[in-house]
Amino acid sequence: MEVTPRTYGHFIHGREVPAATGETFPSVAPMTGAVLGWAARGAHDDVERAIASAHQGFASWSARPPYEREKILLKCADQIEARFDDLLNLLIDESGSTIVKARYEVNYAVSVLRAAAGEARRLYADTLPNEKPHRMSLVVREPIGVVLVISPFNAPLALLAKMIAFPLAAGNAVIAKPSEETPLIAVELARTMSAAGLPDGVFNVVTGFGAECGEQLASHPLINGIALTGSTATGVKVGQLAVQSMKRMQLELGGKNPLLILNDVDVREAADIAAVGAFTYGGQICMASARIVVEAPNGRSFAEALAGKAERLYLGDLRDERTAYGPLINERAVAKVARHVQAARSAGAEVLTGGAIHRGLVFQPTVIYNPPRSGPCWDEETFGPVAMVLEAAGLEEMIAIANDSPYGLSAGVLTRDLVRGMTAARRIRCGAVHIGTHSFQSDPLAPVGGYGMSGLGRSGGKYSVEHFTELKWISLELGETPRPF
Repeated sequence: MEVTPRTYGHFIHGREVPAATGETFPSVAPMTGAVLGWAARGAHDDVERAIASAHQGFASWSARPPYEREKILLKCADQIEARFDDLLNLLIDESGSTIVKARYEVNYAVSVLRAAAGEARRLYADTLPNEKPHRMSLVVREPIGVVLVISPFNAPLALLAKMIAFPLAAGNAVIAKPSEETPLIAVELARTMSAAGLPDGVFNVVTGFGAECGEQLASHPLINGIALTGSTATGVKVGQLAVQSMKRMQLELGGKNPLLILNDVDVREAADIAAVGAFTYGGQICMASARIVVEAPNGRSFAEALAGKAERLYLGDLRDERTAYGPLINERAVAKVARHVQAARSAGAEVLTGGAIHRGLVFQPTVIYNPPRSGPCWDEETFGPVAMVLEAAGLEEMIAIANDSPYGLSAGVLTRDLVRGMTAARRIRCGAVHIGTHSFQSDPLAPVGGYGMSGLGRSGGKYSVEHFTELKWISLELGETPRPF
């Protein structure tokens, strides 16, 4: 689709504004290399302006009654729906998404804003029993203030919408710092929500690079909380900055997610399910099924079935409904995937299919059989279309392999035996286990997050609302109480 590039500003206090320095940087389509537009390159003065706007917006937004916040968020969802095709096409071009994945993102953004709207009415208060007969104790929730949202390139609309929606429902203001790979869709989301009636200053966007504006935002004393979805390395760095001023943090980080395939399921059906978990969006998903553990004796037959499925995946125009995957986001991503595959091959693993660049930034869907349980391909998040298949003797060994990781984000278990499935679900140490499907699942109201190096806290539904609100105890003396002096 032909796109006429334009220059985008930051979105601050209800309008686009250029960077204080006047500098911009290009947003480039990973599939074609075409420049889609130029984004404002954020720096010190832009950060200060956005923070001032957000605090002004917070003062009025937090004072609005819940039903007004609910009404406005519902209008925002309607406005996104009205701009469906515009947002869909920008997502395809800027993130290299297939039309199927991009359509899912726009629909998810609509859904999550509607779900969050309902949460605005659920900031419940508690009353507490008291030892003193003339005292009433209340516990109320209050928004924490201004929340910084650092969003990734891999679901730049769906995840950004989710990350802002629930803090907004609770009465917070938000500043988004989107990935420098996908800045334009973030500005378009802010424009869309502003047009729907979201007050000025409540949702601001600063585009640019981490070292130039992201670090200043994360360490700024007037930022009260941070929600980040990204790599573990980024999460650790942001966490080190944020803890200096005791910011509330919710970090959804990397994963090396297991998919357990028990020997009571059909191998070809399992391969079809695993392919979706491993190769959707070229494996650039934190919950992708990267480690596939198969119960003996089906390891080899499953791996060959998955390799056959991978070879049949259609690669065409991103707007073709048949296209199953597309490009990686940039050359660094391609080089990392190639390095991981080569390390596994050098260590003796068998590459059944793929393992090379197809063209441009497109890496072939790759199936590796019998990988070593050490090295970068096993230990690190590859973030590419690479599925490792390992056979295990039984459920005990499968669970041990699943837990052999510093990560703990998500897992899948394929079985018809609910007892064995639940046994695995309870014993795998991760934030979510999905029985009957792969590890890549999402729902607006579900708590998403991980154990260990996969992050802190949970995002989604009431869990996000609780995370970005403060508890306050209010006591009320209703009569005379004895005094010590």
